[in-house]
Amino acid sequence: MIEVLRRFTLAESPSIEKDAADRCAEIIAAEWRKRPVQAELVPQKSRGNHIRIVWRPETAAPKSQLLVLGHYDTVYATGTLEKMPFQETNGKIFGPGVFDMKAGIVQALFALDALLQTKTRISKQIVFLWTSDEEIGSESSRELLESEAKRSDAVFVLEPSLGPKGFLKTTRKGVGEAELIVTGKASHAGLAPEKGVNAVHELALQIAKILEWNDLKRGVTVNAGVIKGGTRVNVIAEQAKAVLDLRALKIADMRKIEKKLKSLKPILRGAKLQVTGGFSRVPLERKISAALFTRAQSLASEMGIKLGEATAGGGSDGNLTAALGIPTLDGLGAVGDGAHSAHEHIFANKMPERATLLAALLSTS
Repeated sequence: MIEVLRRFTLAESPSIEKDAADRCAEIIAAEWRKRPVQAELVPQKSRGNHIRIVWRPETAAPKSQLLVLGHYDTVYATGTLEKMPFQETNGKIFGPGVFDMKAGIVQALFALDALLQTKTRISKQIVFLWTSDEEIGSESSRELLESEAKRSDAVFVLEPSLGPKGFLKTTRKGVGEAELIVTGKASHAGLAPEKGVNAVHELALQIAKILEWNDLKRGVTVNAGVIKGGTRVNVIAEQAKAVLDLRALKIADMRKIEKKLKSLKPILRGAKLQVTGGFSRVPLERKISAALFTRAQSLASEMGIKLGEATAGGGSDGNLTAALGIPTLDGLGAVGDGAHSAHEHIFANKMPERATLLAALLSTS
């Protein structure tokens, strides 16, 4: 497993570098083609090609399918390996993208091997879908993954687990981004301030109002992460804008935030507001994953493993499949830490455990 992970990791695959991503996709697909599956590359114009793998056992019932979902793109630019090499130290494997989430793809590969070698009876076709742009919003892959999910009875997401105990992610916040644009009226700040409408001041008042929407107990956060406005210190600012990060644990709360954004009114006389964007990933609520988690927990117990669950503040493609009402279980990937950082790593000895758990889930679903 470590050797396969090494090859996948050395094939750097940044989301925004198509040539590099395509080379990685070829390497991953070639490894899967060593098994009795159909592995195809789904061509993309500006992003890496997606990888769709179909295993249809002879025992599979017609029109019955499970989806194993993940991504091979990473947040690291080509050349990161020079300062962040693939290496194994004290049972930990370091490297760009090993945790998020190339080890998950490796685990799925060996889960398939386990099912093949044990000649386990599988009642459904299994589709493994590895996409190239999850880290940047899944724009090119969304239609494909949603189409596969609609044909599936359940979705197993190989995103990293949470924490050193490898908790599964039974709840994920919905995630979005909105832009609040303010238009005022320019004037000289000293000679005729009364003739101007300060867009920066209006924006500050709006942000103070939006701050009141935050409710940490309910998992609702609105964060003004980027602010721009004004041209010179002695000019009443005519333009200002803020980019807002939106998060919510419940679909109802997500709808409330979107409604509040759309109903914002100017506070200063003469100011104008425009709001664009909103939530792009609906919350993954626990009711969608509860039954699958119960089964996973039971299977893990048979293996002598205590399996827990957790809430993740970030979104994944599991949010998209859950939004369709398809039972979705997330966080089945690697156990480790440091996603998107210089110390990203996984625990090597956990990979066989997680592969076994996935194999058991696929054979009993």
